[in-house]
Amino acid sequence: MTYHPKSDFMNVMISRGFLADCTDYQGLDEALNAGIVPTYIGYDATARSLHVGHLLNIMMLRWLQKTGHKPITLMGGGTTKVGDPSFRADERPLLTPDQIDSNIAGMQQVFDKYLAYGDGPTDAIMLNNAEWLDDLNYLDFLRDIGRHFSVNRMLSFESVKSRLDREQSLSFLEFNYMILQAYDFMELNRRYGCRLQMGGSDQWGNIVNGIDLTRRVIDGEVFGLTSPLLTTSDGKKMGKSQGGAMWLNADMLSPYEFWQFWRNTTDADTGRFLKLYTELPLEECERLGTLAGSEINEAKIILAGEVTTLLHGADAARAAEATAREVFEKGGVGDDLPTVEMSADDLGDGISIVQLIVKSGLAKSGKEAKRLIAENGARLDDAPLTDSGLMINAADLTSPIKLSAGKKRHALVRLAD
Repeated sequence: MTYHPKSDFMNVMISRGFLADCTDYQGLDEALNAGIVPTYIGYDATARSLHVGHLLNIMMLRWLQKTGHKPITLMGGGTTKVGDPSFRADERPLLTPDQIDSNIAGMQQVFDKYLAYGDGPTDAIMLNNAEWLDDLNYLDFLRDIGRHFSVNRMLSFESVKSRLDREQSLSFLEFNYMILQAYDFMELNRRYGCRLQMGGSDQWGNIVNGIDLTRRVIDGEVFGLTSPLLTTSDGKKMGKSQGGAMWLNADMLSPYEFWQFWRNTTDADTGRFLKLYTELPLEECERLGTLAGSEINEAKIILAGEVTTLLHGADAARAAEATAREVFEKGGVGDDLPTVEMSADDLGDGISIVQLIVKSGLAKSGKEAKRLIAENGARLDDAPLTDSGLMINAADLTSPIKLSAGKKRHALVRLAD
């Protein structure tokens, strides 16, 4: 990247590592320098919470607002009924309208933490594309919009091509998705003056379609910008862990587990993640990222604290760090650990340690829990757990017990009041 941006936003995108590609670097930079640029990212309501994989683009919207522009969070109440086929091997399960509305309500909780919503010129707004997609007349849509799309070109986009190359079925329903997303951009431009769509680099084809449609139908000058698809230094998709998706809603993943996810960042990723996921000055991110030995662990604690503060608040971040220090440095039981409460009725005549490990989320199945024990990876109150047939009853829970999987994953089991 030899282009030197004039606008604050493009400068942040390039210097902190957010930028993968842009449809017109100079044109967008000039537009950003000339005035407020309303910008959207779309989020389909496929789950009740966003996850860490969404956090990169949420930070892009946050920086956009901090540099004087207007974020639009577009909820896919309409497009979720179709499902984005981009780079997927199979069709998404179709959700009911009630499920979609419930998911949108859950996702809104996260956006409120990162963006300031309101009626001011740079205040964020949240929209739902069901507003214009639900009432489309099919024949009118085919005639007015469909004629602008070349099937040959749509088939050439990598997201579609990769599916067809593997000879995996792509339904006509899914094939319509990119047309609907393109229509979203045009409608947002027409209704709200939106001039920029951002997304992950897997959305490049969909974004380009929206730019072409907007130019053809209403002659609007609009832009597209994508972020890199992040993988960790060991090649894993960002946001995945042994326990599954790293959710952003506190009722689906505790602030402590969220903090711990970031604390477990590999040395090689620490500097890069500080630039992307915190607002620390660039020089400080670079300094922390170059630390070595035990010092890099303090950089990871700073990373975990900063990211958790943005999402869950400073108190939750401090409590998570205090619990971690108690658990790791002193071998104690921290107050903030994920906790499973068992009633006397749940316990009955006793519950196997294998079932408790699964219930606490430290293993996905009994088979995995038994393997963990057999491979000396499980601990009970910091002592090696070797007996997979061990039974726990109410008398064993007069005080909470701590279960551990490896050195970094812990949970408490206590008797319910």
